[in-house]
Amino acid sequence: MTTKPELNLGSHLVPGLAAVALFVVMAAAILSASFPDPQGFAGDASIIASIGYAMFNLDFGAIEGESFLAALIIIAITLDVALDGSIHLARREGDQGGSSLLADGGRELKQSLFEEDDD
Repeated sequence: MTTKPELNLGSHLVPGLAAVALFVVMAAAILSASFPDPQGFAGDASIIASIGYAMFNLDFGAIEGESFLAALIIIAITLDVALDGSIHLARREGDQGGSSLLADGGRELKQSLFEEDDD
């Protein structure tokens, strides 16, 4: 016979309440914010050129590129963190150097394979 789960009101309750409170504060801030009406760009405006001009602090852009530059940098940082995390997760637990198999020509791997066959 199975029993139903019990609510644990110990130390796990405080972080959960903090997360809910943070969500409520962020939702209230976003919902109460007023945004300007969306505007289109001119037909001959180049967004990519404006981002490049904003990166080098040049004043040749047809449109304001600072907001695009901030979004581009945020996306680049997010992708970099994701790549670093995937490399960290893919790394073996005992492999500190990262090139130990290459340093000895793979002899260590061959020895471990033969030892497993003997067992």
